[in-house]
Amino acid sequence: MNIISWNVNGLRAVVKKGFLEWLDEASPDVVCLQETKARPDQVPPEIAQLPGYHSEWHPAQRKGYSGVATFSKKKPKGVYREMGIERFDVEGRYLRHEFPEFDLLNIYFPNGTSGEERLQYKLDFYEAFLEHCEALRAEGKELVICGDINTAHKAIDLKNPKQNEKNSGFLPIEREWMDKFVDHGYIDTFREFNPKPDQYSWWTYRAQARERNIGWRLDYFFVTPGLMNRVKNAFITPEVMGSDHCPVGIEITG
Repeated sequence: MNIISWNVNGLRAVVKKGFLEWLDEASPDVVCLQETKARPDQVPPEIAQLPGYHSEWHPAQRKGYSGVATFSKKKPKGVYREMGIERFDVEGRYLRHEFPEFDLLNIYFPNGTSGEERLQYKLDFYEAFLEHCEALRAEGKELVICGDINTAHKAIDLKNPKQNEKNSGFLPIEREWMDKFVDHGYIDTFREFNPKPDQYSWWTYRAQARERNIGWRLDYFFVTPGLMNRVKNAFITPEVMGSDHCPVGIEITG
């Protein structure tokens, strides 16, 4: 099973930049999108219900903001759109899909760059999400977790770590949560296959950052330990344009 995650920074915008052509060529078994910024009734029918895919959406209550969507060739056994905490659920950041061998979570984690209040919201979301995942594991579930985490975990995960230590996305407190998440057993699949620097999934639109590869790795696939032996590859595709993020993915059996 080939699963791809992509923060499209506006689905209607990325459709105009070749999304359907990319999807036809890549042909993933599942594609998880974040920051869709649209409801299904705001996009053409061929996007709301992609041919050959089962479609699930969780838009934010606020129009043109946030939102996640998942398209899968096989219909999940069950789909869930809430963690059960209203102040998080209203922003359209969560989709969970039950497949036979694992649950797939498509998550758009909050951004903390717009001030202290949103930073605290982000940190609260982090903690609530970890508790939620631990509760699912207590039920015996194996998890695949993908999405825009909005934090670069280690210095290797962004071009200029020293200059960004006081910026949200690389704050010590944000990175400490990433450490905590990994300490609970969630495995960063990409780093299991690729220990090299200069591997990024997001670039600012300013100063030709993408052309110069001055980026951050903000998009991840984590799996629980029982699944790692099924993960055959994890990858980033920086050549795919259309958003300030690029698609990331894994190949997993089951």
